[in-house]
Amino acid sequence: MADDLPELRASHGDRDRAVDALRVAAGDGRLDAGELDERVERALAARTLGELAALTADLAAPDGDVLVIEQVGGKYVKDGSWQVPARIKVRTQMCRVTLDFTRAAVTSSLLRVDVEMARGRLVVVGAPGVVFDADGLNVTYSKVKLRPRGAGDPLLRVELAGSLVHAKVVERRPRR
Repeated sequence: MADDLPELRASHGDRDRAVDALRVAAGDGRLDAGELDERVERALAARTLGELAALTADLAAPDGDVLVIEQVGGKYVKDGSWQVPARIKVRTQMCRVTLDFTRAAVTSSLLRVDVEMARGRLVVVGAPGVVFDADGLNVTYSKVKLRPRGAGDPLLRVELAGSLVHAKVVERRPRR
């Protein structure tokens, strides 16, 4: 949520992201069923970003929250219900990494993914409202296959930055 603009009116997407974060927290055991119901009801009725931020403040990861994926060989998969951190660092060699945003709880509108990948593949699975931007990637003997960006404001903008050497970034559609 935008902590610097708490009085800004909340959109449907803002409310949906807050509800997703609450459901993930309940699934992790940080909220019981009664507290989840109460907070979801308050999130759906929230008028401002400040009201939504207050509902998730004790659940949100700190701003310095970073998921670090360091691996040589094999594969790494992040899918299902998971809370998207502030940043993701991918440091891999000869590895296939899959980041599936289909059921992820998104609490911010921007995610930066720092990539240092050699001879591997990064597969990103985008849900509706998720766009990927690879303008920050330095590509050497590599390939980037992302769908064109749509018009309007996305729910989540994923900025890919760093370098690929003999590697590939591919966007897949969610499975139905």
